[in-house]
Amino acid sequence: MSKFTDTFRNIFKIHELRQRILYTLALLFIVRLGSHLTIPGVDAVLLSESMKNSSSDNLFGLYDLFVGGAFSNAAIFALGIMPYISASIILQLMGAVVPYFQKLQQEGEEGRKKITQLTRYGTVLISALQAWGVTVRLLNIQVQGLSIVPEAVQGIGWVVSTIVILTAGTMFMMWMGEQITDKGIGNGISLIIFIGIIARFPHSIFDEIRLISAGQRSIIIEIIILAFMFFIIAGVVLVTQGTRKIPVQYAKRVVGRKVYGGVTQYIPLRVNTAGVMPIIFAQSIMFIPTTVLSFFPDNEFLQMVGGWFQYHSPIYSTIYALMIIFFTYFYTAIAFNPKDVADNMKKQGGFIPGIRPGKQTSEFIDNILTKITLPGSIFLAIIAILPAFVSAWGVSGSFAQFFGGTSLLIIVGVALDTLQQIESHLLMRHYDGFMKSGKIKGRR
Repeated sequence: MSKFTDTFRNIFKIHELRQRILYTLALLFIVRLGSHLTIPGVDAVLLSESMKNSSSDNLFGLYDLFVGGAFSNAAIFALGIMPYISASIILQLMGAVVPYFQKLQQEGEEGRKKITQLTRYGTVLISALQAWGVTVRLLNIQVQGLSIVPEAVQGIGWVVSTIVILTAGTMFMMWMGEQITDKGIGNGISLIIFIGIIARFPHSIFDEIRLISAGQRSIIIEIIILAFMFFIIAGVVLVTQGTRKIPVQYAKRVVGRKVYGGVTQYIPLRVNTAGVMPIIFAQSIMFIPTTVLSFFPDNEFLQMVGGWFQYHSPIYSTIYALMIIFFTYFYTAIAFNPKDVADNMKKQGGFIPGIRPGKQTSEFIDNILTKITLPGSIFLAIIAILPAFVSAWGVSGSFAQFFGGTSLLIIVGVALDTLQQIESHLLMRHYDGFMKSGKIKGRR
């Protein structure tokens, strides 16, 4: 414990690290503040009453979890950072099939700047569409015959102003995420999602205690189910952190009087190279049908189709799982290029025993990576859809969403990555970090 305390003190001895952490905390505080500022024109009292009678055990409840309650608060940050993630996904997918975007990805820094600019334009468009859906939903929420948006306020002016406010809120959050990444500590976008999930934890605990006290929940059954979930998720996390090591032999080379090579090294291929990104990507896409269908609340056929995309629907779970598997392969292909690895090995005089350098080495690595990625993607899919099944056994949706699946993976993943960055700053200045003194192992 004393080592942990000393490490914590060392953080504030380093001026740059201290400034980065305080800067990050300040921007995250602004994110939380914006999640409680209600959109102008919405009756906050009636909104609070409507939320008491609404269920969080649905897709809107899951979305609300990602944005830290801003959606249920009808706040200016109600859309969260999800439109930006959706735009990023679309640009990355287009980069795999459209020659123009493939060319941009190969142009280095200039290409990256152009893709970033296009991603921002896409974020504005997606945010505006989702904001329009939010206005339709708010106009249709009534409490005892009264709309939460007073009739005196309703009109094209309120709709346009709300779309502008929500879109600007998302763009501001995107900017803060980029600033955290550049001037703070950790990945800004991931930390914004992380702080939103953490903020919902007290509400989930209090709601569950209230239901247990009222006799609507059995505490014994909940403990058994949650323990079951915990062991499944812990097992899956351990499995997906595993690696397959490929031996690489470096031949001896004599340069002058020095001898290079003659040693065997290993290429570690992780079972889950993509981390939690496939789940975040898939979840962002799954929000789109619900957003589009919210534009047509009076159309019976479209509302029937919307029922297929309900959180507990088998169709929703199946599509969600398949998308996670797809994005696991897709993100792995972006993060790890077998051809580049094979070319670098060939330039350095390395080879895999029994495999010819060049194309055959690339195909060999790609074949192994494809095989070990499949179980990793299936495990991620199981974790993601697990809360939907657990909530059907009597555990409340918000409680199950927090302790299972996406939420837990994001919390653990972002926390470890952030601690690893802090660790790097400490080690550069010859201080012991959390990873050493606290026995926390990051994903190196």
